[in-house]
Amino acid sequence: MQQAKTTSLEKNVEIFWSKYLDILSQRGIKESARHWYVKRAEAFIRAAKGKKLLDHAPADINRYLEEQGRKDGIPDWQFLQIIDAIQILLQTANAACGSQVNWEYWRNSAQGLTDTHPTIAREGGILPSDQPSGRAPLLNAVCVRHGKFLDELVAVIRQRNYSIRTEQAYLGWVCRFLQFIGEREVAAVGEAEIASFLQDLAVRGQVAASTQNQALNALVFFFTQVVKREIGILGDFVRAKRPRRLPVVLSRAEASRLLQELQKLSSLHYLMAALLYGTGMRLMECVRLRVQDVDFDQNLIMVRDGKGQKDRVVPFPQSLRQPLTGHLEEIRRLHQEDMAQGLGEVFLPDALARKYTNAVREWIWQFVFPSGRLSVDPRSGATRRHHIHENGLQKSIKKAAQAASISKRVNCHALRHSFATHLLESGHDIRTIQELLGHADVSTTMIYTHVLNRGGHGVLSPLDSL
Repeated sequence: MQQAKTTSLEKNVEIFWSKYLDILSQRGIKESARHWYVKRAEAFIRAAKGKKLLDHAPADINRYLEEQGRKDGIPDWQFLQIIDAIQILLQTANAACGSQVNWEYWRNSAQGLTDTHPTIAREGGILPSDQPSGRAPLLNAVCVRHGKFLDELVAVIRQRNYSIRTEQAYLGWVCRFLQFIGEREVAAVGEAEIASFLQDLAVRGQVAASTQNQALNALVFFFTQVVKREIGILGDFVRAKRPRRLPVVLSRAEASRLLQELQKLSSLHYLMAALLYGTGMRLMECVRLRVQDVDFDQNLIMVRDGKGQKDRVVPFPQSLRQPLTGHLEEIRRLHQEDMAQGLGEVFLPDALARKYTNAVREWIWQFVFPSGRLSVDPRSGATRRHHIHENGLQKSIKKAAQAASISKRVNCHALRHSFATHLLESGHDIRTIQELLGHADVSTTMIYTHVLNRGGHGVLSPLDSL
């Protein structure tokens, strides 16, 4: 009798794994990789210590993935494989918890911050010629011949404390220009070559006017600050036409539908998107928020080192007090577990880690939205828990906009535009909104009056007066 039960159990196990392999095949997993998916799934089952798959809760899955995320030396693709293997395992078993886990969050956590990501790109003072391996092909080719110029360009930009985005943009345009002039020496080229390059961008590249202007600014900066030569009159060249664009603004009903759909997709991405709409923060300002920046007592959020290296204060939405408090409690638990294992470091900007040696592990410096896994900094080699990658929220907002049937080009920045426009609709003055958005000039903020059609008087269509 006992033998019959054993045989029946073995047969059920065989049928289960056969079904699992069938799902792998349907997902397009290569046959050579299926063996590793089974191994990942079996490792998860062993870690459960006899607990049935149907009895697992979402917290069990999250805890296991947190443990895997702390393991040193797991490349991104292996961590992603572990996530997929467990999700398919739960799907095969028809486990209810499989639909309750935020799998997108974990997949985005598998995407570590590369050495070119704006958050960590400047750590260690790396110059273009310092690390030839792993660079973009264009930068690698140009650096062989003009590495000294590129290093000096980056050094001058950093001396002026320009943003990392500006550094990356200027470096890219100068590389493209140096490739454009070919074998000619930099000292031998001038206004004619610059004009020719800019015209080529407009005619052959068909770039936008803002792109062409950015290239011009980069080259003027390069020649005046690095080559030490003033640029004269460029003469006539084809300029890209500069269109006047109005921002995408959601109605209050559309914003509500979008957030409702996001809540179904991911509670984390709902919280982040609600903060974007409720505070007017930019995407990266939200992603880089630290625990100390949220002041529950004074109902405000401190946005530090925003665009233009400006700090500002924005209102904290009271409706998010409870979900954000719960989120921070979970993040604190995660940080305490990291600390218990001798980990818990976080990236600190502007050499603060050298000035405050213990701050890298302090709770107040941790990111409000950390990644689900630890990652090795590609430059310093330190093992840290960076902030979550911004791509995950961008994808979720696009998906939620489609689910909400919003026929507009919705992205993260549209929530910032909607914040400003809805404040104007509520009667707040333009100067207050300028300060909340962090605009240097009120003329930038005035664009929202055009969206409201309040530049002059509201115009009634003649059709509506018939």
